[in-house]
Formats: sequence, structure tokens, C-alpha cells
Amino acid sequence: MAELVPNPLHAALGEALRTVEPLVQEIESGIEPPYRDFHEGRVWTGPAAKKFDAQLVQHRTRVRGAGEKIISDLQRALAVTPPPGERGGGQSNQAAVRPSLTRPSELRERFRGRGATR
Repeated sequence: MAELVPNPLHAALGEALRTVEPLVQEIESGIEPPYRDFHEGRVWTGPAAKKFDAQLVQHRTRVRGAGEKIISDLQRALAVTPPPGERGGGQSNQAAVRPSLTRPSELRERFRGRGATR
């Protein structure tokens, strides 16, 4: 019987998740204090501040949503990828998991639809 070899995709997905999770947490924790200070009116007030606050809320929401999406995509892909030493059960992992964005053009289209600019 042939010896099973480690699944490099499983290892790569695990490493990507371990790398990305702290970065997402760092980004989220970095935006929270300024958001809180600004949103509570401790930094700047007036009509221009209100407009900026609305934009900050929108950007904070997008940042948090994107981070959550990246982590959940990696977790989902890792969950359906056989770990090292296991067979895949005869089904292709590519058929089981399609990343939410596979090409830069899809990324551009996704953000173009949300009103993002370059």
C-alpha cells in the first residue's frame, strides 16, 4: 500500500489562517479607539465632522466585514481540505470550495459595485 503524503494545501491554508487572524485583529483594534473617540465627539465637532464621521463609520464597517470574510473563507476552505495523511474521499477540493474571489478582476468588480474608487 502506498504511503500517504502530507497535504500541502491543508498546511498552506492553516499557515495563512494563523498569519491573517492576528493581522485582522490588529487592524480592527487599530481602528476602534479613533472611531470611538471621533464618534463620541471628543475629537472634532461641526458639520464637516459629522460628514467625516459618517464616512468613518462606513469604512470601519467595510474593514471589519472584509476581515471577517477573509477569515471565514480560510476557515471554510481548511474545514473541507483533508488534513495531512488523509484521503480526500474521492471528491475534488476545488469542487467543494470556491474562494469568494479568485481573480483581481473579480475583486475590482466587487468593490466597483460598492462605490469604491481607486
